[in-house]
Amino acid sequence: MKHNGPVSQMPFRGAVDLGALASAKQSQQQAAVARANAPAGVIIDVTEASFQAEVIDRSMTVPVVLDLWATWCGPCKQLSPILEKLAAEDAGRWVLAKVDVDAEQRIAAAFQVQSIPSVFAVIKGQPVPLFQGAYPEAQIRQILDELMKVAAQQGLTGQVGAPAEEPDTPAVEPPVDPRFVAAFEAIEAGDWPAAERAYRQVLDASPADADAQAGLAMVGLYQRTDGRPVPDLGPGEPSDVATQIDAADFEALQGNWAGAFARLIACVRATSGSDRDLARARLLELFMVAGDDPAVPPARTALASALF
Repeated sequence: MKHNGPVSQMPFRGAVDLGALASAKQSQQQAAVARANAPAGVIIDVTEASFQAEVIDRSMTVPVVLDLWATWCGPCKQLSPILEKLAAEDAGRWVLAKVDVDAEQRIAAAFQVQSIPSVFAVIKGQPVPLFQGAYPEAQIRQILDELMKVAAQQGLTGQVGAPAEEPDTPAVEPPVDPRFVAAFEAIEAGDWPAAERAYRQVLDASPADADAQAGLAMVGLYQRTDGRPVPDLGPGEPSDVATQIDAADFEALQGNWAGAFARLIACVRATSGSDRDLARARLLELFMVAGDDPAVPPARTALASALF
């Protein structure tokens, strides 16, 4: 998707990163290698005490991209390895500054963070919202390319550090689970039916594979919402199950897990029969997609209460 306006006005919609889910362990391993080989100062952890020097002052030379994350955040674990990999590849054209929002609550408050992961840029001391949620690598690259164009227009053409020296021995690529290769390639191409088939093949052989189950649920989420405008996300009527589960899908895409779960639990309480089964099934799918998000345990408890 091409955007002609400034980065701060790009209409990016919060989303869940399918590609990272398809090969999460691989992405994390690649990011670890990338971080180890990145020039000094390209990927940094920032605190309130270091914020002025590491973010504001540094943004006068190169763009600084802020990754606001937390240890309990499932989508953050998908997004952060991608950002680290891209930062290492760009070798100092921009700096990735990582902020743990639990430890640095005043920074999160200053950026008015409502959900995580949240990604901002800082250019010459000015914050620029980029996106919320976990995005596929290809889309993040597009966002960063737009960011660098804006930075160049403002005279930021510096570079931090120097390219890493070639290692004495070739880097060993982390192993890839071959069963997920087809799913990963289909996801990168936006071919949701092919990704679904690939995940189902894994599940035919290993029905209890949690990664494939979550991947299949997430592909379903994207199939249902891809290319559609965001519907009305008001409270609505809990007995209107079709409308409510549609709204819950889009809340999930925005990372509003608590809102999506509460909406569907209200449907379970207000309905019976096939309508109730439909709402419950969608809720269980979103539980898999959300992973270890802290909104999941209380929602599971609330679902049990609604059912019994």
